[in-house]
Amino acid sequence: MDSKTAETSMQEKVVELIKTCYDPEIPVNIYELGLIYDIDVDDQNNVKVAMTLTSPACPVAGTLPIEVEDKIKTLKDVASAKVEIVWEPQWSPDMMSDVARYELGMM
Repeated sequence: MDSKTAETSMQEKVVELIKTCYDPEIPVNIYELGLIYDIDVDDQNNVKVAMTLTSPACPVAGTLPIEVEDKIKTLKDVASAKVEIVWEPQWSPDMMSDVARYELGMM
């Protein structure tokens, strides 16, 4: 398997794992909510995630990024995981996937 295929495969595994993380106030996973802005996997399987929160005052601001990071670290072959909180662009409901909109009755 070439490194690009391995990277894509690891990235897909990371996405599936992130889909098990939920904002406790919204019954939709954080990936479908549009809180994940970027997932980067390098050749050594170091994973960097750029994510945001629904607001800077989010009650899980101190725990949700750690939960995401810890879950990624459980994946086989992940060398390291780092989650960075970013505020640009600011999250809005427009960033939600169709799946999230449907689950929240917005479609």
